[in-house]
Amino acid sequence: MSARVLSSNHDFAIRTAEPVHSGKVRSVYWLTPEDSERLIQQRGYPVSPDARLAVLIVSDRLSAFDCIWRGEGGLEGVPGKGAVLNGVSQHWFQAFANAGLARSHILEAPHPLLWVVQRARPVRIEAIARQYLTGSLWRDYASGLRDVGGTVLPEGLAQHQRLQNLLITPSSKGVLKGLAGIPEVDDVNISRGDLEQHWSALGFEQLSDVDRYEVLLSEGFQLISQQLQAIGQLFVDTKFEFGYASDGQGQSELIYMDEVGTPDSSRIWDREAYTEGRVVENSKEGFRQDLLQWVPDRELLLDKNRMEERLAFAAATAVPQDFLLSVSETYREIAAAITGQGIVVPEQPRAEINDLLSGELGLI
Repeated sequence: MSARVLSSNHDFAIRTAEPVHSGKVRSVYWLTPEDSERLIQQRGYPVSPDARLAVLIVSDRLSAFDCIWRGEGGLEGVPGKGAVLNGVSQHWFQAFANAGLARSHILEAPHPLLWVVQRARPVRIEAIARQYLTGSLWRDYASGLRDVGGTVLPEGLAQHQRLQNLLITPSSKGVLKGLAGIPEVDDVNISRGDLEQHWSALGFEQLSDVDRYEVLLSEGFQLISQQLQAIGQLFVDTKFEFGYASDGQGQSELIYMDEVGTPDSSRIWDREAYTEGRVVENSKEGFRQDLLQWVPDRELLLDKNRMEERLAFAAATAVPQDFLLSVSETYREIAAAITGQGIVVPEQPRAEINDLLSGELGLI
């Protein structure tokens, strides 16, 4: 089982033009101009001949509360998790394109854990949409907060209640420095006024794209919500990410990027259980709740001022293996329901990716 988990994805011998960018789950390899041009020509990607490309490799690592968690018995990730994230994201990105919303950065998915993508210029926000009063939003509301990014929530709402309107609550992606009204810390809420005042510094190419991103977020959310309803699920909240890339004619356009609508980036609830007054999680939130009940001090995971202590705890702690296997089962079941087919979990992911990179793609 451990052999089928890809826990390290920053160390493939890919020719790159810049240092590898490795996040909590994905690693991005920026290809050389020569390899970008060659792949565009050889594989017929629908982008301009001088577009820059990247290889994006997703791991099976599990991130929660801004930490990476490992399991007992040497289990360094969740079996099948990376394949689920890629497969579900591709499903929704294709649905967005089919609906005429916007395209994504994905050009090809030649392996369940690997995408070839068009390099995009990211907008420096996490675009978060919420349809239910839960999670951190509920904790803030219960503590007395009513003004959420300029939207005033009414009194008397209950935990897990469906909100009358979709609530858009963007947050900063990385530390934003020198922008009036935005604290210089990661993952801080940004108001609509902040977006309009600092649109250029946040990566928008024109002020009107602040409206455009909200349309793409709202319509994308509604599309996923409707399709999840059809399979007995509720789309609770999620985050999208956006960027700019050139189309086949060299014109810049706002596109979807990263991942979308996955059980890793979203809360998904069982609809029948919700109508009965219960919340049954079909997303990473179930793992978060397991952790909160298991750790000796739950405030360690909730208090952002204890981040250094939290990181040290996660690095030194192996959680029960059943926690990770439960995530694997949940992810694979919801992915099969969404896509209508089972998710292929690579038997030897590292060897398979190396064979693809050195052979078909010629990037080693």
